[in-house]
Amino acid sequence: MDIQSDAVVAPLSYSKGDRGHALCCSCLVLSYPAPLPCISRFGKWKDAWKLYLNVIYLFIYLFIFIGGVCIAQSLKIPREPKPGEFDKIIQRLMETSNARGVIMFANEDDIRSVLDAAKKNNQTGHFLWVGSDSWGSKIAPVFQQEKVAEGAVTILPKRASIDGFDRFFRSRTLANNRRNVWFAEFWEENFGCKLGSHGKRVGNLKKCTGLEKIGRDSSYEQEGKVQFVIDAVYSMAHALHNMHKEHCPGYVGLCARMSNIDGKELLHNIRSVNFNGSAGTPVIFNENGDAPGRYDIFQYQSTNRSTTEYKIIGHWTDQLHLNMNEMHWTTGDSSIPASVCSVPCKPGERKKTVKGVPCCWHCERCEGYHYQVDEFSCELCPYDQRPNENRTTCQPIPIIKLEWHSPWAVVPVFISMLGIIGTTFVIVTFVKYNDTPIVRASGRELSYVLLTGIFLCYAITFLMIAAPDTAVCSFRRIFLGLGMCFSYAALLTKTNRIHRIFEQGKKSVTAPKFISPASQLVITFSLISFQLLGVLIWFAVDPPHIIVDYGEQRTPDPQNARGVLKCDISDLSLICSLGYSILLMVTCTVYAIKTRGVPETFNEAKPIGFTMYTTCIIWLAFIPIFFGTAQSAERMYIQTTTLTISMSLSASVSLGMLYLPKVYIIIFHPEQNVQKRKRSFKAVVTAATMSSKLTQKGNDRPNGEVKTELCESLETNSKYNAFEALYTASVLLKLPLKIDSCLLHEIYYYVMVIYVK
Repeated sequence: MDIQSDAVVAPLSYSKGDRGHALCCSCLVLSYPAPLPCISRFGKWKDAWKLYLNVIYLFIYLFIFIGGVCIAQSLKIPREPKPGEFDKIIQRLMETSNARGVIMFANEDDIRSVLDAAKKNNQTGHFLWVGSDSWGSKIAPVFQQEKVAEGAVTILPKRASIDGFDRFFRSRTLANNRRNVWFAEFWEENFGCKLGSHGKRVGNLKKCTGLEKIGRDSSYEQEGKVQFVIDAVYSMAHALHNMHKEHCPGYVGLCARMSNIDGKELLHNIRSVNFNGSAGTPVIFNENGDAPGRYDIFQYQSTNRSTTEYKIIGHWTDQLHLNMNEMHWTTGDSSIPASVCSVPCKPGERKKTVKGVPCCWHCERCEGYHYQVDEFSCELCPYDQRPNENRTTCQPIPIIKLEWHSPWAVVPVFISMLGIIGTTFVIVTFVKYNDTPIVRASGRELSYVLLTGIFLCYAITFLMIAAPDTAVCSFRRIFLGLGMCFSYAALLTKTNRIHRIFEQGKKSVTAPKFISPASQLVITFSLISFQLLGVLIWFAVDPPHIIVDYGEQRTPDPQNARGVLKCDISDLSLICSLGYSILLMVTCTVYAIKTRGVPETFNEAKPIGFTMYTTCIIWLAFIPIFFGTAQSAERMYIQTTTLTISMSLSASVSLGMLYLPKVYIIIFHPEQNVQKRKRSFKAVVTAATMSSKLTQKGNDRPNGEVKTELCESLETNSKYNAFEALYTASVLLKLPLKIDSCLLHEIYYYVMVIYVK
């Protein structure tokens, strides 16, 4: 795992430290599970401060540039700490609470104060301490601080006991060691006695006899630095001996060449020595003047007897040797405790490093359609892909289409099926009763064309919901506007015929041109041909194909993004396809308005008018719904459903208003489906025209005046035709043949009704 150092505690007053010391601590931290803080102390001795400062800088250099470890905080202990100073240090360390590892370069008094402050601030077990050789395996720093110090890892120079020194020192007495001026004071301290009136100790102590023996009458343990002192003295001796051989060969004592020796030359000779030391280990120095670092590594652990002690867990000899299985932690868990400046980012999050602190960062999630490329950057997925759940890679966006079982499809299909059944029933009824008066009077040829268009309007629903492919897309283009075009071309032809008949009747009783069934069919299919021509041009310019639209349902949350499989028909193309049919519908509505004054029984004029008014309302409602949902995530569903239902409703209005009454009479009242007496077209037109004129005049003149003026205004031929109509009406209606102008209006009306039916 990556190891980060967060704070370092180092006293600069203690002069023990070298490059090997720093290297050992650094390598220990790199194997240690925690980033470590650094606490240092200003010393009272300038030279010692400089020495330890160099050790600290070397330590940081090894951390950052070689070990890839960084320091979150570097705190310094003042030479004379004020009350509460150590509490402030602990509070500063808690500012980066995830950084639990703390390296301390401090003397034992400051170490004890830092541990005590951690205990007072309820941080027992939080910090993971790493101590330099000033802590080592000493009891004083951890006395009465055992719980808070538990788990601390410390180092101590590797040392060996020199048996010859033990024999020599134990043989020392007051009689044979008078040259050591401090030996008498040591004697009093070691044996707890007083050497006469000149003794240094005060109090009622026994008098020293001088016969006491070191190691027999007192406890004795060789000081750990004896080996290094002996080796240091021998290093100096070997250096001087080498210089003497070089500058004073064969000369006893110092020659003139060595009388004024340069210190740099002596240093060079010291660094050049190579011999086996007092412990049998080689004594050499590198180019920097450092001896090989050899350290024992300890951990302060609890034992099974509920006591604490230092236990060796490894050593350093040119490289680190650490037995991880021997390390124990306060949690009781064998896993290595974590100490980091910043916790590792989760998958899908990138690191945004803190300036100047490469081991500290903020985690930023890759947003939107971005995924994590590496630990420091996010990139945008390709347009047809989205990031996976943990945003570590991209995956294809699911492709959807309108399914048959979807509620958005079930309702239109249900309406269409009902419409198709109804349309089929009407067609079958009309075919079966093809020669009956009602079927013939409704215009059989145009009725079949109109019913075909109604059927296509219902059938287009299935094409709009079917899974898109090239064939389906082709049929959509053909039949999308064709059904409406069939319907409204037939209705337009009908309304136009009615309008021309009445307009012609106002001028003459001569029948208008192109009102025969064949002519009506030619006009209808001519109108339809324009729609087909437009579709052919569309096919040539832009052949039908399918696309996957990833923008339609590209939601802010990538997990909800979908690609929509659909035909390449834009909203503009859709409107153009329906535009011609809508133009026919509007034109038909205009003619329906113009013929609104035609008597209600004349050739379906009023039912056609109501049909067109209702259809216009349906399509006026369709437009805002269709285009108002262009930005909706449910656009495909809403627009398809709106379009199919609008077309089905338009077809249903035409089917219901124009044909259900006829089918009702044909099936349930066949007695009304009988042939009436045929009369000439002239009589019918004349009667209808007279009624129309009478109505128009009646709005402007008094009652009696209208009838007289109307009769007088007729030409001879018109009068003759009108009297023919009157005679016919008197016979059919069993009216007395007494013609006067007062009955003319009523008779005209009945004549019109009779001849139309």
